Amino acid sequence: MVLFTIPIISNVYAQTTYDVNIPTGAANPNSPYFWQSEKDGSTNGDVAISPGDAILWKNADTAAHTVTSGNVESGPDDIFDSGLFGPGKTFSHTFTETGNFDYYCLLHPWMDGTIMVTAGYSIIPNVGKQAGDGSTIFDVEYDFNRLLGKPIIDTEQKSITFEIIGQPQSENKELELRLPSELIDGNYVIWIDGKKLSDFDQVRDGDVNVVFLSVEHDSKLLTIMGTSVVPEFGTMGIMILLFSIISVIALSQKSRIQIKF
Repeated sequence: MVLFTIPIISNVYAQTTYDVNIPTGAANPNSPYFWQSEKDGSTNGDVAISPGDAILWKNADTAAHTVTSGNVESGPDDIFDSGLFGPGKTFSHTFTETGNFDYYCLLHPWMDGTIMVTAGYSIIPNVGKQAGDGSTIFDVEYDFNRLLGKPIIDTEQKSITFEIIGQPQSENKELELRLPSELIDGNYVIWIDGKKLSDFDQVRDGDVNVVFLSVEHDSKLLTIMGTSVVPEFGTMGIMILLFSIISVIALSQKSRIQIKF
């Protein structure tokens, strides 16, 4: 008897479709926003997804638009193009490769955005353990061709600093860093080796701030400043503090009681 082994091939990435709406008035350059992502409510046209996921653009405007890969400066790059689609129409594209994919409307070039497709994260565990009372910790995910060391959190400066370790494993300089909003939140200011960066992307993905930036191969330190960082006291610390305050108040009240005979 001859036995044959039939390999079972499964798709590693389960496809999810994310809707991006083109709102009424997007054809006007003075409109407050030109896109609206149903994934996280963002309005900058930037969406972070995984390989195999799809974006469905919906035209809720009264004017026709295009969704064309590329940018105004370089023009279309022929990766995807909706062609002209009118009010009430949709266009979908599935992203199978990782990378950043710029897109814009050929008719209204102020309408632009980026689809960021990423997979395979490294994890820094227990970030925040050295801050406050150590009870509020997070896992930080990142995708990079070097290693990021355990970060140092400065609660006064509201910043977090990572040491960049090791030799590059490829020519790719792009870093994707996923920072829980409860760890550090706000509109970030970023420095690499003490030099302030002006060219990076920050996207909200649920309760995570996703940062995309380019890092030179000889860089040593990455510092990110926000408007808030991991709280000085975690949940347990706050409970202990409240218990202590209540105890002090109770003892204070008791000491005022005078016993009369």
